[in-house]
Amino acid sequence: MDKQKLVALVAHDNMKKDLAEWVEWNCAVLALHPLVCTGTTGRMVERTLRGRSGDDCNVDSLDIRLLRSGPLGGDQQLGSLIVDGRISALIFFCDPMAAQPHDVDVKALLRLASLYNVPTAINRSTADFLISSPLFFEEHYTPAVKDYTSYVERVLR
Repeated sequence: MDKQKLVALVAHDNMKKDLAEWVEWNCAVLALHPLVCTGTTGRMVERTLRGRSGDDCNVDSLDIRLLRSGPLGGDQQLGSLIVDGRISALIFFCDPMAAQPHDVDVKALLRLASLYNVPTAINRSTADFLISSPLFFEEHYTPAVKDYTSYVERVLR
């Protein structure tokens, strides 16, 4: 990981308000890093951060990339970025109380984050811990990723 991290932000519909509050509270840290978001979440993050005023957050330097909405393929786009080693951290405010019509996509995204050892937060507390960790600010932190070569070779036999 470089000092500047590519941070992915996602939230289920019922959790978007919570993520907006968290993003606003952490604007100063998030503005230092490029952000990538699924579509609807990204538009909400943009509105929240660009509508903010104050000395602690440089909104002019914001770099936010919008993907498709989660149910329309945004979760898979994020998964592809994880597989390519481009995502440094995933903040995903999941709704534990509502069934999601694209639950299989969400599970696939979280599986890839786990497989590639991407630091992942699924609620406000873990997101706070993640971005306040000294490791988040390390210039050359590289998460250990398991080598699955023997698994692939065994399956191909």
